[in-house]
Amino acid sequence: MDFSGKTVLITGASRGIGEASARLFAEAGANLALVARGNSIEDLAAEIGDQAIALPCDVSDYTALEHAVAQTVAKFGRLDVLINNAGVVEPIAHMMESDPAEWAKVIDINLNGVYYGMRAAVPHMIKNGGGTVLTISSGAAHNPIEGWSHYCSSKAGVAMLTRMLDVEYRAAGIRAMGLSPGTVATQMQREIKASGINPISKLEWSDHIPPEWPARTLMWMAGPAGDELLGTEVSLREESVRKKVGLI
Repeated sequence: MDFSGKTVLITGASRGIGEASARLFAEAGANLALVARGNSIEDLAAEIGDQAIALPCDVSDYTALEHAVAQTVAKFGRLDVLINNAGVVEPIAHMMESDPAEWAKVIDINLNGVYYGMRAAVPHMIKNGGGTVLTISSGAAHNPIEGWSHYCSSKAGVAMLTRMLDVEYRAAGIRAMGLSPGTVATQMQREIKASGINPISKLEWSDHIPPEWPARTLMWMAGPAGDELLGTEVSLREESVRKKVGLI
C-alpha cells in the first residue's frame, strides 16, 4: 500500500507492535511521528531517516501528548493516522494484593492515554477533512483474566472509546477502529510469562504471533478495507481476517 504524503503518529513506537508498524508505514512512504517514553525512540527515527521524527512523551500526560501532536503537524503539515498502541500490563497482581497507585498508573497509560491521543489528534484531522484512529484493544476487554483487573478494565474502556469516537465523529470524516491482536511475541509477553499468573502466562513463546502481523493488519485497516470496519473491533484471532490481510 502507498502512504506517500500521509502522516502517521504511533504511540509506544519504540518496540513491539509500535516499532513494527513504524517500519512498515515507513516502507509505504508515510511520514512518521514516533512517540514513546524516554529517548529510546530516537534510534529508530534516525534509522528510518528524514521522514521520521522522535517525540519522547508519556501518553499519560495530556499536555505532553498535545505538544507531540502539535509538533507533528508543524513538521509535516498534517496528521492522517493515529495509532494508539502504548500500553502496559505490569504490575500483575490479584486485586486485593495490588497497589492502588500502580493500578491507577496502568489506567492512566492504557485508557487515559488513548483518550488523550484522540483528544489531541482528532481536531487536527477534522480541520484537514478527516483521518483514521486505530487503537490496540484486546480480548481482555471482553473477558476477565486473573491478575489483570487493571488491564482488563482499561481495555474495556478503550473498546468503548473507539465506539464513542465513531458515533460522535464519523460524520466529520473520522474513521475509528480497534484491533484485538491476540497474544503477540513482545516484551509484554515476557512480563506475563514471568508472573506465572493465569493460563496466558503458561503459553510458550512459539504460541505468540510476530508483531509484524498486527502491524500489517493496522495498515490494512488504515487503507480502503477499513471503510467497512468503522466503529468495530477487528480480531486477528479470526482466520477470515488473517486471510484478508494476507497473513495465511
